[in-house]
Amino acid sequence: MEGPSLGGCTAASRPSTTHASASGYPPLYKIEHSQLTLFNRLFAAVYASAILALLYRHAFMLINSPALASSFISLSMLISDLVLAFLWAGTQACRMRPIHRREFPENLERVVKDQSDFPTLDVFICTADPYKEPPMSVASTALSVMAYDYPTEKISVYVSDDGGSQLTLFAFMEAAKFASHWLPFCRKNNVVDRSPESYFALNNSPSFEAEKIKTMYDNMKIRVDNAVERGKVGDEYMTGEEERRAFNRWTEGFTRQDHPTVIQLRTMNEQVLLENRKDKDITGHLMPNLIYVSRQKSRISPHHFKAGALNTLLRVSATMTNAPIILTLDCDMYSNDPRTPLRVLCYLLNSSTTSTQAQVLDRSTELGYIQFPQHFHGINENDTYACEYKRLFQINSMGLDGLAGPNHVGTGCFFCRRAFFGGPSTFVPPEIPELGPFHVVDKPIRSQPILELAHEVASCNYENQTKWGFEIGVRYGSLVEDYFTGYRLHCEGWKSIFCSPKRAAFLGDAPITLVDVLNQQKRWSIGLLDVVFSKFSHLTFGIRSNIGLLMAIGYAQIGCWAFWSIPITMYAFLPQLALLNGISIFPSVSELWFLLYMFLFLGAYLQDLLDFLFYGGTVQRWWSDQRMWNIRGLTCHFFGFLEFFLKSVGIPTQGFNVTSKVLDDEQSKRYMQGFFEFGVPSPMFVPLTTAAFVNLVSFVWGLVWIFRGSKDVEVEGLFVQIFLAGFGVVNSWPIYEGVVWRRDKGKLHIRTTMISTFLASLLVAAASFATN
Repeated sequence: MEGPSLGGCTAASRPSTTHASASGYPPLYKIEHSQLTLFNRLFAAVYASAILALLYRHAFMLINSPALASSFISLSMLISDLVLAFLWAGTQACRMRPIHRREFPENLERVVKDQSDFPTLDVFICTADPYKEPPMSVASTALSVMAYDYPTEKISVYVSDDGGSQLTLFAFMEAAKFASHWLPFCRKNNVVDRSPESYFALNNSPSFEAEKIKTMYDNMKIRVDNAVERGKVGDEYMTGEEERRAFNRWTEGFTRQDHPTVIQLRTMNEQVLLENRKDKDITGHLMPNLIYVSRQKSRISPHHFKAGALNTLLRVSATMTNAPIILTLDCDMYSNDPRTPLRVLCYLLNSSTTSTQAQVLDRSTELGYIQFPQHFHGINENDTYACEYKRLFQINSMGLDGLAGPNHVGTGCFFCRRAFFGGPSTFVPPEIPELGPFHVVDKPIRSQPILELAHEVASCNYENQTKWGFEIGVRYGSLVEDYFTGYRLHCEGWKSIFCSPKRAAFLGDAPITLVDVLNQQKRWSIGLLDVVFSKFSHLTFGIRSNIGLLMAIGYAQIGCWAFWSIPITMYAFLPQLALLNGISIFPSVSELWFLLYMFLFLGAYLQDLLDFLFYGGTVQRWWSDQRMWNIRGLTCHFFGFLEFFLKSVGIPTQGFNVTSKVLDDEQSKRYMQGFFEFGVPSPMFVPLTTAAFVNLVSFVWGLVWIFRGSKDVEVEGLFVQIFLAGFGVVNSWPIYEGVVWRRDKGKLHIRTTMISTFLASLLVAAASFATN
């Protein structure tokens, strides 16, 4: 049977399970079990036996170490391989029961005769900084979901501006005007790329009508970009007294850290940009709701970053529309498939009803959310920084889907609103009934009571003495609120579904500089450690909850990302420093133990390569992924560990930083050519460069041992260390390039090179002294 198309490849599969919405109706989705399942289970058993043998050897060497130096080496290797074994076990949990899904949205019209049965949909888009997240990019994302192939009167788009910027509000006022032309154009011409930015970039032979729309869009971009460049909205862009009153809220005392709630509308200085009961496009069709929300901020009140912004949107949307389905999106993650909500409906229907509204509101269902993978446009051919995250966003998610469901990855996720209010059988009511998931809004969103309540629940003190963020809504306690919230929902008994259609449902921007990639993942590492070392730890709270052992281990493997720094750092320095002193710490080629090491090394890499290729990857992108795995272990994971420790003992750290979405032309050019972009000095580059120098020196010295044929050293016993040093040299090639050959602005900074050279020399001298 033909399998689902995954990233361009066809997955071999066992016989599938097809699910129809009701007896006699055509199927809405199909589940297929991967043929890799049996191989994965058999290989896991063999590999686990090899790991136990390796740990036995380490323990034996430690017990029988004759000197302090050899005891230290044996203990270090034992700790490193114990961590590797734990993380490997977590990966195997995702390989035990992977499944693939295929949806048939074309069958929906035969199941649901009237689109009035479709549930309403609230879309949450979060932005925080108009200079790192350009307002036009955010507006283009909003326009792409407003143009869904879905009843427009059932869509409400809420934009959370946590930066409280008049520039973002202005961009959405302009987008609201443009939407009245853009949505009819998409419907009439059956446009698939419904982000205007993406459509006009790809449409090489536009019609006269498309040229007219493009001119409107370009003029809008000019107005918005001019306002961003000036830092304020000029009077010439204010077309009426209502807009002037809206922007008068931005006084000298209005800052991004301290400002009142802004949900502007005519009667309360609050502006709802579009209301689907009143506003129509140029063809007379109703428009979706488009609502700008900037919650109240105060320097003396905690705001919980993105999690706090999402909870504010949960409450504000409950007062205005209270849709049973919620889509959360990053501001740069635009819709790439207008039929995505229809794919979601394929899973919301069950065998007992053809009413999607009834199904979503059904209190007995255990489906909490449907997660789509993150895909990125603009990644270069070899994916230099491994920003595809194929294992995190695709391979692991399909594996967890065969258990209780994939983890939440922050964007492209359709939630049932009910999932934010306790478990399937343990409803936790909010403090105000109007905020509950079953409340029916029976007043227009412009009405005075609705706006007063929306203003109240968006205040910075509203959550005080409530369950928001702890038992209700998006969960607080971690910088990675998406991972933590998905984990908590699974622990409460909710299930999730991984939906990965052939055409990516959403496309976003990936970082194009190494420092941005590492800073982003350092923040993830810290947030994940927040969960690992909390009372909700996976191996205690998780195993005791509803998710079971395999899901708990799978979640723990993701949560322990920063732990990769332990074995990677150890293997990057210890064998190489021992090699410089002629000390053998691995078995020689003629020993049977050497075969064990060879099997463990080749087995892990080849299985990972098989996974990568099976799910549509390439060998070159896999190699980039492996290289970045080593780089992350020496940089962001290591510094994430350090920053988490400092935070735990009360030493303040810099906290949350927004990853820049602004692309520099020179940086983009170098990125597309495959160069590593160093440029900005960063402390994270120091251990990375130091390891590159140590590996280079030890590899050269190992070759000297070989060619010199010294009788004092058994070269055969140093083979593994010479190989590891050479492997490190190959992985560090971009570092040497950045130090020696690069002449552009993206080269490695001279200060980093000098510090790393000094530290490498110090390590070599210290190792020699300790040995002697």
